[in-house]
Amino acid sequence: MKAAAAILLAALLGAQGAFSLVCWWCDGAESNWGCWRWQWCSDSDNYCATTYMGAGIGGYSSQSISKGCVPICPHGGVNIGVLAASVKCCTSSLCNVSGASSVKSNYLILAAGILASFFYLFGGRLE
Repeated sequence: MKAAAAILLAALLGAQGAFSLVCWWCDGAESNWGCWRWQWCSDSDNYCATTYMGAGIGGYSSQSISKGCVPICPHGGVNIGVLAASVKCCTSSLCNVSGASSVKSNYLILAAGILASFFYLFGGRLE
């Protein structure tokens, strides 16, 4: 049974000329484990995209992952220590399985940002 499913999946993925692009889909999932649904893309969709947004300060952190089909890829990312956002695109079926890994939390930058904010807020009172 597993072999038949693997052959069917390989046939579907190999026949991209006859079928539309297929991407992993989720909207606002907390992790990649929430992104195990497929989305059949329209003919105008050229990319599978993964959008990652994350924030963290002190003991609080949050992230949101969205995946799906897009016609245009707004590829890019930013990481300012306490906030991070990234969009990663690919062009083959089910290629957006992983997160937008180009943006990861850098704990040194995060700590420096928190320290700088303390100096800014309480700098005159610490002397």
